[in-house]
Amino acid sequence: MGEDSCFLETTGVEANAALRVGRASEASRMNVGVAHSEVNPNTRVMNSRGIWLAYIILVGLLHVVLLSIPFFSIPVVWTLTNVIHNLAMYVFLHTVKGTPFETPDQGKARLLTHWEQMDYGLQFTSSRKFLNISPIVLYILASFYTKYDAAHFLINTASLLSVLLPKLPQFHGVRLFGINKY
Repeated sequence: MGEDSCFLETTGVEANAALRVGRASEASRMNVGVAHSEVNPNTRVMNSRGIWLAYIILVGLLHVVLLSIPFFSIPVVWTLTNVIHNLAMYVFLHTVKGTPFETPDQGKARLLTHWEQMDYGLQFTSSRKFLNISPIVLYILASFYTKYDAAHFLINTASLLSVLLPKLPQFHGVRLFGINKY
């Protein structure tokens, strides 16, 4: 019994020492002060749980707020919802570059927009399809509720094209006329 307990104590000490060494090497690999496990969390944010529902709720909330303004007609509200949504989408996805947090990627994402960072640059993923389809659905709704009025139709179409064209794979990393180059 004495030999077994000595064996257990020895293996216990060796196991604790190995665990401490493992933790030390693990700690040297950890990103201290970074609360996420991704190298660049911008790549996965649209795949987060509930983000699509939150997106739809925010667009609906924008529409309800615009509907509550008494002097706006229904066609004007739908056009404003479409234009404000597309303007926000253009700014947040296609003009803002870099990441809002410290990343250990050596600044690789510094010159990329959020759209170019999404899903590590892979095209036609489910989140990219969702962000392509949502302005189209909003455009169809706006066109229907404005009864295809020429002025509203022109504004809504221009707004739609301004967010769909930058999403094309041919424009990945392209800066037209040097705009947003740096």
